[in-house]
Amino acid sequence: MSTSESAPNHVSVTYSVPRAPRPVEALGEVRTDRERLLHLRWLSVLAMAVVALLVFPQVAPAHPRSPLFAVILALVAINLLMHAGVLSGLTGRRGAMLQLIADMLAWGAFLYFGGGATNPAIAFLLPLVAVGATILSAPQAWALAALAVLEYSLLWRFHHPVQLADANMAMTWHLAGMWLGFSFSALTVVWFVVRLNAALLRREQALAASDAARARDAYVVGVGKLAAGAAHRLGTPLGTLRILSDELARRTDLGDDAHEDIELMRTQVDHCRDILNGLAREAGQQRAEGGGAVSATDWIDGVLTRWRGLRPHASAALSVPVPLNAARIVADASLGEALHNLIDNAANANAKAGQARAPVGVRAQVSGGDFVVEVSDQGCGIPAAVCDAARTGPLAGSASGMGLGLFLAHSAVEHHGGTLGFTIGSNGGTIARLSIPLQEKPE
Repeated sequence: MSTSESAPNHVSVTYSVPRAPRPVEALGEVRTDRERLLHLRWLSVLAMAVVALLVFPQVAPAHPRSPLFAVILALVAINLLMHAGVLSGLTGRRGAMLQLIADMLAWGAFLYFGGGATNPAIAFLLPLVAVGATILSAPQAWALAALAVLEYSLLWRFHHPVQLADANMAMTWHLAGMWLGFSFSALTVVWFVVRLNAALLRREQALAASDAARARDAYVVGVGKLAAGAAHRLGTPLGTLRILSDELARRTDLGDDAHEDIELMRTQVDHCRDILNGLAREAGQQRAEGGGAVSATDWIDGVLTRWRGLRPHASAALSVPVPLNAARIVADASLGEALHNLIDNAANANAKAGQARAPVGVRAQVSGGDFVVEVSDQGCGIPAAVCDAARTGPLAGSASGMGLGLFLAHSAVEHHGGTLGFTIGSNGGTIARLSIPLQEKPE
């Protein structure tokens, strides 16, 4: 399939209405995502449970553990309330700050009843500070760090001492606890930061895609404005051509062949006039949103009929393996022009390959929840680099036309929530596959 198009066709397709870009999650919302804070709190619950259920029975079996379990249950209750949506107001940086303060105070209470600063689990305060530094504003992060230091200092002086069962093993247990606390804290910080960075990367990619779509739509709208102006300015020369063709048709000294050519000329002038009138009429209207659902069969038949009228010396063969029945799609004029350009490109590719009489293959079917149209040619194929370049802008250096056909086709198809792809056919040509979501699935 070739990338060149005839100039009259492009006058009719150089307008497209921009679609609203997909909402991109704000950076602050990505950083303070409540799911990650919930997971962090579950990790705190797990660490506390390990200390209360496994460590204390080994090193201090006589130490009271009821207060420790009370703190664990309090954190579990907070998480369950968060899951249930009762605390749905704890969002944004303010909500994240309040949650981290609650976690910090819970650890303070747990350590108060578990030996204070002498408990190696005091290291678990550090992940909370590190997480706060990554998701909170600078004043909030400093405030959280100050709270952690204050809490550590108070626990140094105020706490319930732990009476170890084996005092001789006190240092060994303490060093082992420090190692475990450091390891758990390091893994927690890395886990949280890695997940946060992955979310931020996805957000940046979504933002880049949204910016690219916005820039592309702005370009298409600019081209559409030029096309609307062209539709107005071309009215006069087209009217002149129509008058001249009418006068030539009335001449009796011309042969039958000449009259056939003149009649074809008049038909083509009428087509151009209708296209330009429709373009001027539709300029500024959001046709996809206002057009409603149309029959997929009627839509593709209409596009082929118009294309055959503009390319009488070329042909296209429509194949419908299974009846489309009640298949309906939302289609505006830009989507019809996208298919028109794909068929036109295929005919140009056939002509360039010396297969001008070969019909363009058009296959329509329903696949899943999509209406799929495949346009195939017998040309030399489109390089993959050209297809990729056409997604972001018009093709530079087009041999004929304006190099806008594929670019506008991509824009129109994506505007309707569909996809447009290209593959190599079995005969070496190109197959353009246009897929549009169905408005109503056929029975």
